[in-house]
Amino acid sequence: MATNFSFARQSASARAATSEPKLRIADDMAMLRAAAELTRDLHAPRPAIYWADMLASALVGWGALALAMTAGPLWLALLAGLVSALALYRAESFIHEISHIKHSAVPGFRAAWNVLVGVPLLTPSFMYEGVHNQHHAKTRYGTADDPEYLPLALMKPWTLPVFILAALFAPVALLFRYAVLAPLSLVVPGLRAEVVARFSALSINPVYRRRPAEGEALALWQRLEIVTSLWAITVIALVAGGVVSLKAFLIFMAVVSLVAVVNQTRTLVAHLWENEGEPMSVTAQYLDSVNVPPPAMLPLLWAPVGLRYHALHHLLPGVPYHALGEAHRRLSAALDDGSVYHRASYKGLFGLVRRLAAQTMR
Repeated sequence: MATNFSFARQSASARAATSEPKLRIADDMAMLRAAAELTRDLHAPRPAIYWADMLASALVGWGALALAMTAGPLWLALLAGLVSALALYRAESFIHEISHIKHSAVPGFRAAWNVLVGVPLLTPSFMYEGVHNQHHAKTRYGTADDPEYLPLALMKPWTLPVFILAALFAPVALLFRYAVLAPLSLVVPGLRAEVVARFSALSINPVYRRRPAEGEALALWQRLEIVTSLWAITVIALVAGGVVSLKAFLIFMAVVSLVAVVNQTRTLVAHLWENEGEPMSVTAQYLDSVNVPPPAMLPLLWAPVGLRYHALHHLLPGVPYHALGEAHRRLSAALDDGSVYHRASYKGLFGLVRRLAAQTMR
């Protein structure tokens, strides 16, 4: 299927050199069977882990942010800001788990996460629920209907820094979406449809358009959007009225920008981005995705909450984040060195970035 992404692309010959082999990969049934059989007991979320991890991350994140806003020495403010960004990034990453788990398995978790993380960071869960599952649909992955895919490896080299730098402006865009567009969309004819379709999904695909929600999902969406809009308007009013200092507000925005940049960098290496829009087999999707397993330690910071096992997650999207490490150990031990399974594992962030940059230069 031809796509119409707004970033520049390479020539047809360069695309063929990278994308076509992936389209011919048949499913490795031995790997798929092993993945299913060896992890049957790992699908149940453990509520204690979810709650402890999310609450601790949020507590450290907001506490460090308060210190960054009030610290005297510049070095202490910068250090606190960095700790805040990494902790809030980990806390915010639970939106991925929320889009997968059955909410009855961890009662109250989604509501608490929205109150403590999603709404304050202007990323309520409705912006990912109903969106991320399309990224896992076998016939949608890597196509124009996939909200989380861009053929970055087939684009021009300058698209990579633009992709990262765009995240710097995410907090401003989100603030404008909730403080201005959301209330205006209630009174301006036609604007609501645009807000729903184009500005209500955490998506990187510029041609993706979201469909309106229905039933319980719509009710949740409306409640969360109202609360988030009130929060955004309140923040702006408090800064404008001098109740919250401009310095504190700018520090908050800088920390949220850093969260967005770290997440965008992680997204840059979550896949190899070598598909131009054709449906792929499950094995091909797996090989287009990335695991960064131990002994690497930095992924604990830039790929938290199970995101270091992104390829494995595409094989087993129902396995909760805290069980992915055990799933990886079982599969690594059971499958021989020649198995396709091992081909999705990489050493670290910098090697993946170099690989992607080299692909764009071909």
